[in-house]
Amino acid sequence: MSSDFSIKPVGTPVATPLPPVSPAAEQAVATDLPAPQSVAAADAGPHARNDTQNSGGHTSNHVILDRDAGSVVYQVVDNRTSLVVKQFPDQGMLRRRAYARALEQAREDVHALRIDRQI
Repeated sequence: MSSDFSIKPVGTPVATPLPPVSPAAEQAVATDLPAPQSVAAADAGPHARNDTQNSGGHTSNHVILDRDAGSVVYQVVDNRTSLVVKQFPDQGMLRRRAYARALEQAREDVHALRIDRQI
C-alpha cells in the first residue's frame, strides 16, 4: 500500500440550488426593532467559580500511594487540626480495592502451589 495520499477532484463543482422561499416567509414582519423596544442580555455579573478557594492557607494538599489498594490517594488536610477535609478515592473504595487485591493475590498463590506440585 502506498504511503502517499492525495484527493483529486472529479468533474466541475456544481452550485447547490436554494430552496424556494415560502409564502409565509415573504409575508413575515421585519424583526429590526427600535432601541427602546429591543431586549438585550443582562450582564451576568461576577462569574461563579467552580474551583475551591483556599481558606486562608489553612489547608494543604497531599498525594499518598496506598500500597494495599494499589491506588494513588489525593487528600486535602486541615493544617491546624491535621484532619483530612476531603479525600479521593474515599476510605470505602480503598478498602474494597485492598480486599479485591488480597483475594487476587490469594488466588495467584494457590495457582502457583498447584503448578509447583505438578512439577
